[in-house]
Amino acid sequence: MNQPASAPAAQNLRVATYNIHKGVQGIGPARRLEIHNLGHAIEQLDADIICLQEVRKMNRQAAARFARWPELPQADFLAPEGYTAVYETNAVTRHGEHGNALLTRWPVIRTGHQDISDHRFEQRGLLHVVIEVEGQPVHAIVVHLGLIKGSRVRQIARLREFIDREVPADEAVVVAGDFNDWGARMRYAMNAMGLRDASDLRGPRTLTYPSRLPVAQLDFVYGRKLEPLSCTVPRGPIWARMSDHLPLVADFSLPN
Repeated sequence: MNQPASAPAAQNLRVATYNIHKGVQGIGPARRLEIHNLGHAIEQLDADIICLQEVRKMNRQAAARFARWPELPQADFLAPEGYTAVYETNAVTRHGEHGNALLTRWPVIRTGHQDISDHRFEQRGLLHVVIEVEGQPVHAIVVHLGLIKGSRVRQIARLREFIDREVPADEAVVVAGDFNDWGARMRYAMNAMGLRDASDLRGPRTLTYPSRLPVAQLDFVYGRKLEPLSCTVPRGPIWARMSDHLPLVADFSLPN
């Protein structure tokens, strides 16, 4: 008797988001370089897509202060072996520039960037990277939203316009980053776009800020055309010292 053919297994996709605080921690004379520890930590996340915020392309002041300052831009320095690094500048400062980055073990099809700054005191942008996962396009958008609630509301509206314009309705998309969203107030607007928050699952609380004694979740991973499976936050003294944020790791199922 012939057995019915089984449905093809879904592809699991792990997405991490991490605000790395420019690879430096501490204040004044106590400032210390954490970029080397962050490199080991990011490799341990074992994520298919790693979305990073506050990533320095270069900084002359920090390079002069720290003897072990990497010669490579931070995105390239942090990429584990076999990963592709994509970076776009959001802010240009007196001593250098920084922005968002994405690291991935899957092939990159194309990249894009849009300035979503709401006022001149905060330079913000979104990084768009299209990745091929088992023959399927997956759109990954890295964001770092503003500190003011009104700015975040307007930036989410611009994110929606960008997704409507750049992402076909039948293709998977993840939006991840530092939303600066105290109380998950942006969740309703994200859900209205068909994006589901991976941390909105019943389970342990996924608090990410501040890293030493987290009381809030400011970092989120949302997905569309993806089934959320789990969401976790690495904890412990080593994670607490590397940045003011903890990373958020979300697992999804990508249907074939």
